[in-house]
Amino acid sequence: MGKLVADQLVEMLADAGIKRIYAVTGDSLNHLNDAVRRDGRIQWVHVRHEEAGAFAAGAEAQLNGLACCAGSSGPGHVHLINGLYDAHRSGAPVIAIASTCASNEFGSDYFQETNTIKLFADCSHYNQVACTPEQAPRMLQAALQHAVHKKGVTVLGLPGDVAAAGAVSISTSLKLYHTSPVLRPAEAELQQLANLLQGAEKVAIYCGLGATGAHDDVMTLATLLKAPVSYSFRAKMGIAYDNPNDVGMTGLLGLASAYKSMHEADVVLLLGTDFPYTPFMPEKTKIIQIDKQPERLGRRASLEMGLCGDIGPTLQALLPMILEKKDRNFLDTMTDFHQEVEQKLQTYVEDRGKEEAVSPEYVASVVNRLASPDAVFTVDTGMTNVWTARYITATGKRTLLGSFNHGSMANAMPQAIGAALCQPDREIYALCGDGGLTMLLGDLMTIRQYNLPVKVIVFNNRSLGMVKLEMEVAGLPDWQTDMINPDFAAVAAAMGFTTFTIREPDETESTLVKACKASGPVLVNIFTNPSSLAMPPKIEFEQMKGYALWMGKLILGGRFDDVLDAVKSNYKHIKDVL
Repeated sequence: MGKLVADQLVEMLADAGIKRIYAVTGDSLNHLNDAVRRDGRIQWVHVRHEEAGAFAAGAEAQLNGLACCAGSSGPGHVHLINGLYDAHRSGAPVIAIASTCASNEFGSDYFQETNTIKLFADCSHYNQVACTPEQAPRMLQAALQHAVHKKGVTVLGLPGDVAAAGAVSISTSLKLYHTSPVLRPAEAELQQLANLLQGAEKVAIYCGLGATGAHDDVMTLATLLKAPVSYSFRAKMGIAYDNPNDVGMTGLLGLASAYKSMHEADVVLLLGTDFPYTPFMPEKTKIIQIDKQPERLGRRASLEMGLCGDIGPTLQALLPMILEKKDRNFLDTMTDFHQEVEQKLQTYVEDRGKEEAVSPEYVASVVNRLASPDAVFTVDTGMTNVWTARYITATGKRTLLGSFNHGSMANAMPQAIGAALCQPDREIYALCGDGGLTMLLGDLMTIRQYNLPVKVIVFNNRSLGMVKLEMEVAGLPDWQTDMINPDFAAVAAAMGFTTFTIREPDETESTLVKACKASGPVLVNIFTNPSSLAMPPKIEFEQMKGYALWMGKLILGGRFDDVLDAVKSNYKHIKDVL
């Protein structure tokens, strides 16, 4: 048998650095699957759901720079979409191979036929269907270039008959080309920026993911300007360590100190970030934004200056233009306030909870202490995000992955699959909500099938906690947010996991120590307090009014016990409001 198109594409993927394809094989994918087997350089990871495969590929791409997933005709395509949306919005270079029915059946309403170009149009940089053997390698090369250099998802539609056809030589390239351009503003723009920063009495710096590769340059600039430094959730692991000017995060998951520093500054410098969103932006402060994607400039706030550049080269060119300031009153005031806020957060750790209502803050703090300095954490959307944001600390070596832009449930466990496969020498913690875990529960078997040493920590609060909070602050009685869960430890044990259950605060640390020492797949089911809430860094009057209205409606509806539990669990928030 001569070389098939499937063989040609697998060779190209392997040469480009693809190590794994996450997929559920079947019909139109089978020739690609067999080509992977024959080539031997790529691992076919058999996930139980294509969505999990796309999440896993997104995690691997964020850690290693490029990854691949696949889905077969119709339902396989649709199952990929949520994970691909997340990868695309996260800037993760992912190649998705969407195998289709035979090309001669297009447009005939054939079994499992989908229009992949329409289907993936909103979550990809490149999205084409190869209808001839000549098109397939050319399109894959274009897909690889787009994924790596535009940072996102690309899709190659691959009909089964094309994959099975004989490969042909083409005159264009089959290789992936890596480039490293230097992108920074012009000299005149940099000098104008330096003048603005030099002339401001109080400067605050806010960093996003784009600034994490320039940690030392950010710290040098902050030292010269005597500027407090805050950051987004995605940037925390890359900016919070070795940061004497640290004032924490802002946004819904953030702290009052970061919010205060930005609102009391004369100038706020946004570095490599498309966050915080408008409600957290100061309205009367001069704002300067630097981003390598100029289309993002000014879409969160009105700007004094908007500059295009990578943060590292930009700051390296800017720093010689900055003279060191002497007055550190603003910086000291903000960092002192940050220390007060951090101390308040310890209140939640010290109050460890009670039976079947263990404080989730305490749980997160224990995980933080036990995890290795270079651990990878994947975190579910919702309240688990809050506990992670506030209690998992940066070391300069840790990595944090989540669905921070797409905001999908169910991301943490499948992202941990990708992380464990591509970073086998690091500890992997999947910090899961019970709602998120149950969505893709079957892919616990993928962890077991490949014997991945993932620690699945379940914050089991028996509810959709963040949705419940959203309803409460809107003054609505929480409705259909409670959950009846299976015994997660028993389910995971049946799948071959080492499992633990924690119901009492006193069991927490000793049990988590055992879990951390256990080899292979581990799941810890922790009964956390469903009434634990998270207040944003600034409490608006409407939120307080809505919360009071919610309590009143519950009381009138005969749910006084729920109100009492909420008050008892969250009396500590009084400190945040005052």
